[in-house]
Amino acid sequence: MSTRKSPPWVPERGEIIFIQYNPQVGKEMPDDHPMLVMSMKAFAERTGLVVGFPMTHAKYHADNPFAIAATGAKGEVGYVLAHEPKSFDWRQRNARPHPWGTGHSKLLGSALKRFDTVFAVCDH
Repeated sequence: MSTRKSPPWVPERGEIIFIQYNPQVGKEMPDDHPMLVMSMKAFAERTGLVVGFPMTHAKYHADNPFAIAATGAKGEVGYVLAHEPKSFDWRQRNARPHPWGTGHSKLLGSALKRFDTVFAVCDH
């Protein structure tokens, strides 16, 4: 019987995670919220940071042109806020897997396109 431990969890690109947003100021969201990860797993391992888009269930984002609606397995709707990218120390902010899990490459692609309409990072 093998006693090999599984590797520790590290956030990966296209994964939805929970992360602590406190401390916050002004209009920033507080407390634990989901985040759609846009940075690579190797980046998170090496730097201890994760970069992603915050997510919320606040219904008023249905009319937000920079929010992308996402539906969970139980029919709940969340919104990816593509105009509010965040960078956090994922270990210090108690990041952990979200029930919606990994494999959200299509959602991430939509968020990155929306992000580019705000910040024009792809225009040179």
